[in-house]
Amino acid sequence: MTMNSIITNIGAQVALQSLNRTTEELSTVQKRVSTGLRVADSRDDGAAFAVAERVRGEIAGTTSANEQLGGAKGLLDVTRASLENVSTSLTKMKELTVKLADGAITSEQRTQYQTQVKELTNNIKAFITGADYNGRNMVDAGGATVKVVTNASGDNYSVAAYDAIAGIFNEISAANGWTAGDAAGALTATGKVSTAITNTLTQLNNFGSATRFVDTQIGFNKKKIDAMEGGMGALVDADLAKESAKLQSLQIRQQLGSQALGIANQAPSVLQSLFR
Repeated sequence: MTMNSIITNIGAQVALQSLNRTTEELSTVQKRVSTGLRVADSRDDGAAFAVAERVRGEIAGTTSANEQLGGAKGLLDVTRASLENVSTSLTKMKELTVKLADGAITSEQRTQYQTQVKELTNNIKAFITGADYNGRNMVDAGGATVKVVTNASGDNYSVAAYDAIAGIFNEISAANGWTAGDAAGALTATGKVSTAITNTLTQLNNFGSATRFVDTQIGFNKKKIDAMEGGMGALVDADLAKESAKLQSLQIRQQLGSQALGIANQAPSVLQSLFR
């Protein structure tokens, strides 16, 4: 049975409660639309927010590791470029050493070949000492092993430096003064030119392998970041199409709720008019 009272307005109470619920829902939807997130903070969903924060930390750490790997890649690329130039120069030097080993050439010819060899040894040294990247050189004398962080767990990958001054340049540094006998000895399997070439190719292989590892790790980290971002998005992102439709619905409900509350608030006045 409906009770008509000017003291207790049941209709207004119901309308107000409904309007408050609609306003609360509208506030939640507006937050999702403005942030793009279903879970923007721990108040929305504490468990999901905790998971998302952990994933965000993993993404940040992996991104930072990739930045460090990018620096390592730059250093390795410079190192390989240096050794590739050294290798090219040693190939030319071997050609000139064959000529120097020929005892039938004239003194003038020998002087010309020695001059060319001297230029090559100067170039080789310059390639080695000039292989700097961000203040580091992995092939000059005194180079230190580089340890690169590869992931958010802090795992390291070590790349050993190589003293190319001692292992390559010193072998052929005096080549411009070689006699025919010296040049012939340098061409043997264990001779100075052959040793310099072997050492250069060995280090090219070592640094090339390190570069491939770094490239592969960078690629893996990028895929991992994409996967984590996708998973986190599924956990905390809002369905904006759905929320947009809900927003419009709630705005209409809010308007109707306000009108219903206004009508309910007029009921006591209607009752009072009966006594006039």
